[in-house]
Amino acid sequence: MSSISLPDAARQPSGQRWQTLKSGLFSSPLNTAITLIVLALVAWVGSFLIDWAFIRATWSGTAQDCQANGGACWAFVGANLKLMLFWTYPPELIWRPILSLVLMFGLAAISTVPRFWGRSLALAWIAVPVVTAMLLRGYFSGIVVSTNDWGGLPLTMLMWTVAYASSFLIAIPLALGRRSGMGGVRLVSTGFIEIVRGMPMLVVLYVSSLIVPMALPYFDVNLFFSVEVALTLFIASYLAEVIRAGMQALPAGQTEAARALGLSYWQTTGLVVLPQALRTTIPPLVNLGIGVLLSTPLIGFIGMIDFLTAVRNTAATSEQIWPHCYPEAYAFAALIYFLICFPASRYSLWLERRLKASTSHQAKNG
Repeated sequence: MSSISLPDAARQPSGQRWQTLKSGLFSSPLNTAITLIVLALVAWVGSFLIDWAFIRATWSGTAQDCQANGGACWAFVGANLKLMLFWTYPPELIWRPILSLVLMFGLAAISTVPRFWGRSLALAWIAVPVVTAMLLRGYFSGIVVSTNDWGGLPLTMLMWTVAYASSFLIAIPLALGRRSGMGGVRLVSTGFIEIVRGMPMLVVLYVSSLIVPMALPYFDVNLFFSVEVALTLFIASYLAEVIRAGMQALPAGQTEAARALGLSYWQTTGLVVLPQALRTTIPPLVNLGIGVLLSTPLIGFIGMIDFLTAVRNTAATSEQIWPHCYPEAYAFAALIYFLICFPASRYSLWLERRLKASTSHQAKNG
């Protein structure tokens, strides 16, 4: 896809943006008073946070140094960084979870470039999680690492990558089934989507970790794979509705033209409907992915050590050595999630503007 600049109407001049901001914040005496109060409150809170987080902070040293300075104890984060990021993964194989993070973040970065969208990228979304699981498992190292020892940020990213990528394989048939003219297929698809979407994610996780092993007493049900299947089905029910909305938004003339050319149902769906539907729903798909990533800490309630659980457990076990370390621990976790999710949200907004500009450009030239 070639780069398309936004039309002049889509670019708002800086002077006009300031006038819009001014009219919204200072349009009346009441709005002006509210604006000034909010700005004063933000300045007061901001000055307190800057003083605590930077001016009086302790960046290296011991717990006694932190208590003497009275600010944030970032030395605690530095001393326990490996435990918070990788939990109890064997230290001699620590390069494996580091490499797995590089692979998964690299895959996410490449996926943001439109010119890489295609079959190769889809295959990469299959290959990278497999390679990551092999790395974390300890293949070719002579040491087998149990899935119970997987934890921290690599586990969070792996759970998210596998569940989100696999959910497309289920969501697309569900979306097609809900739009099907066959009553039985439509009923089954609609029933599955509505039932799963009607349950909290935590209930789905408890079912996968407690009910499924009880229902299969003669099988050794691995917690990691059981939870992955549950997450995949849960995400697929939401993803199916997003894809169905994209297909319904297409003009009916697209399908009619394809049938007039003699294309079959599957050819029309695969060559005309789905490519356009997935393209138009990319921004909501990105937003859904962010929501799923922010929901992964729920797996901590069923005994898995995700990134947030690893941070919380590290703070709990270090409380005697590093008193009052919870604020720094949660601040570090918030920073990591922010560094992942904020660029993704900005990318979603940029992509939405790009797609709108591309559509208007094609309509103008078409």
